[in-house]
Amino acid sequence: MWGSVLVAIAATIGNLLQGWDNATIAGAVLYIKREFKLETQPTIEGLIVAMSLIGATVITTFSGPVSDSLGRRPMLIISSVLYFLSGLVMLWAPNVYVLLLARLLDGFGIGLAVTLVPVYISETAPPEIRGLLNTLPQFTGSGGMFMAYCMVFSMSLMEAPNWRLMLGVLSIPSLLYFALTVFYLPESPRWLVSKGRMAEAKQVLQRLRGREDVSGELALLFEGLGVGGEASLEEYIIGPASEGTDGREMTTEKDQIRLYGPEEGRASMIAKSVTGQANLGLVSRQGSLLNPNVPYVDPLVTLFGSVHEKLYPENTGSMRSLLTLPNMGSILNMGSVLNMAPPESQDKSEHWDLEGDGNAAGNDVEDNVRRPLLKGRQSASMVNDMLPRKSSSFFGMRRNSSLMPGAGGGEAVSSMDIGGGWQLAYKYSEKVGKDGKKEGEYQRVYLHQEGALESRRGSMLSVAGGPEVPQDGEYFQASALVSQPSVLSKRNQLSQHLGQEKVDTPETVQGSSWSDLLEPGVKRALFVGVAIQILQQFSGINGVLYYTPQILEQAGVAILLSNLGLSSTSASILISGLTTLLMLPSIGIAMKLMDTSGRRSLLLTTLPVLTGTLLVLIFGQLVHMGSVVNATISTISVVVYFCCFVMGFGPIPNILCSEIFPTRVRGLCIAICALTFWIGDIIVTYTLPIMLTSIGLAGVFAIYAVVCTISWVFVFLKVPETKGMPLEVISEFFSVGAKQADIAESLT
Repeated sequence: MWGSVLVAIAATIGNLLQGWDNATIAGAVLYIKREFKLETQPTIEGLIVAMSLIGATVITTFSGPVSDSLGRRPMLIISSVLYFLSGLVMLWAPNVYVLLLARLLDGFGIGLAVTLVPVYISETAPPEIRGLLNTLPQFTGSGGMFMAYCMVFSMSLMEAPNWRLMLGVLSIPSLLYFALTVFYLPESPRWLVSKGRMAEAKQVLQRLRGREDVSGELALLFEGLGVGGEASLEEYIIGPASEGTDGREMTTEKDQIRLYGPEEGRASMIAKSVTGQANLGLVSRQGSLLNPNVPYVDPLVTLFGSVHEKLYPENTGSMRSLLTLPNMGSILNMGSVLNMAPPESQDKSEHWDLEGDGNAAGNDVEDNVRRPLLKGRQSASMVNDMLPRKSSSFFGMRRNSSLMPGAGGGEAVSSMDIGGGWQLAYKYSEKVGKDGKKEGEYQRVYLHQEGALESRRGSMLSVAGGPEVPQDGEYFQASALVSQPSVLSKRNQLSQHLGQEKVDTPETVQGSSWSDLLEPGVKRALFVGVAIQILQQFSGINGVLYYTPQILEQAGVAILLSNLGLSSTSASILISGLTTLLMLPSIGIAMKLMDTSGRRSLLLTTLPVLTGTLLVLIFGQLVHMGSVVNATISTISVVVYFCCFVMGFGPIPNILCSEIFPTRVRGLCIAICALTFWIGDIIVTYTLPIMLTSIGLAGVFAIYAVVCTISWVFVFLKVPETKGMPLEVISEFFSVGAKQADIAESLT
């Protein structure tokens, strides 16, 4: 996964520049107001600092929809150019008005980077490490602040510190950012797929994943173009199928999925329906409906949580990868796939291509989306990978494919693996229509293993709500999210594709639509995203940052630094740098835990600590136990607050917002959430001095403590766990969960 890691590191240089700018302006403004004599003009002084905030807010309004149109990478390139230009103008800045213009340009660059880098990382990272990589912006931003404080501190020791040089240095790292965005960063594969540029998307995925066969993930990206749609949750028991001497399956049960091994003649596997319409998530694995002990928990939370519950018996050892069948030679992990095509389709030998014509640059968007689906006689195709011709083809597996174990001993990957222990497949079913004729349709199936059912005794295992399962092999219970596909539909069956040049798809992405925001899953996701951004801004980080220098001064740090011969300005800058340094180890811990403990768990763990530290700070303000004791308690509380904030409530809101929206509206929804963030930041920043004057520091911290408590309740009731899940599966679950929640609400 080093391809994805290096791309994420390169993209987060934009956040490093944001942190760099925040630190340099905090130090430079001390010298700017002296040169321009702004001591009596606090409004202008405030504007110099806040102009970048205003610029970021303005550009965020347009960044999402424009990135949906132009792409993520061009917007990051524009961000680097804006950083560079603003650095040059600040280096020149003959008067305060030119400086304000430069700060506005700088804000434009910051707004693009802060809004789109998390989106870009989410769309390029594999699900297994997406949380870790999306915590990088927090780490690089804090690292940029620390490096800038070190630079400003060293320059403050000079006889005549040059604030123009402090601010103008920004243009140097921005050149590196520009070079990386132009020559190294690829375009988001999800954006490429949304525009029908499948060949380019496949190349990018191969580079990011470090393997040749990415057909499963490419199919997933195409399936993610839709918004909403009907879906159902089903349960299956998967195990070996009985075979006759001719290799044909003897079982005739309906609603079964057949799994084929990597070699012709290998025993196939079947998946038998357990409950039909499953109660995944809506019925807890502990057996309680919608968690009646906490009746206000959103069904979405239970639905997502059920995926992450470990159902393996203690004696089965470590968690296996999805549907790994050790007794059958790890069939799926050696490249087996799910075959759900109708029997008549297995004798066809047509060759489909999903890569498209790379030279057809002049075609319109709709043609680019549809053209790659069927392209005559080329054989290296994704639809060919998804729809088998014979049992020996196994969705287009090739002998030299990376599905088979390589010489380097790397882990074999199933061609339909989509990351995070999920598999994508297609199911064909028939039903009798109103006219009495049989009608067939394809359905998309996201499969996730829930538990192993194993015995060596050859007994019969009775599964609640389902058939008795013979246990002379190894069996698995799997959850299946079944819905209508984007690649194939009822009117686009396999038999109708022969000789066609195009396939009509249910969804073609030509831009975001405001009407898409009314889809139940999108509405629910947008509510979660906007609410958590508001709560983050009012959780107290700005007030604690404002109060930190005062606390450290009370603790005697400023006096100690003054005794070392440092001026008050240099001491203030050094204190801020040390405060920033404290954040880096905690962010490193968060990066490690983000994909193991999960986003929701980190929030539920760190938010009570934030509340507790704020209560201690209130206690220190109201109760005087001696200057040394008060300063010590306050200092420890501030340090703990910072460490817990950057582990949870700092990075996670942006991570969640970059994960929970469908591809079609991701840019638009991210813009709404980011706009909420910046507006909240402005409100908190400008109301803090007023609140300090009216209710005092203890009152401010009391409000922040209440907000942190409300935040914990909101996370517990409304925020689902998204770790390790592909983005398309997350949005599909939001759609299913929102509709189920609406049904539950209508029944109560």
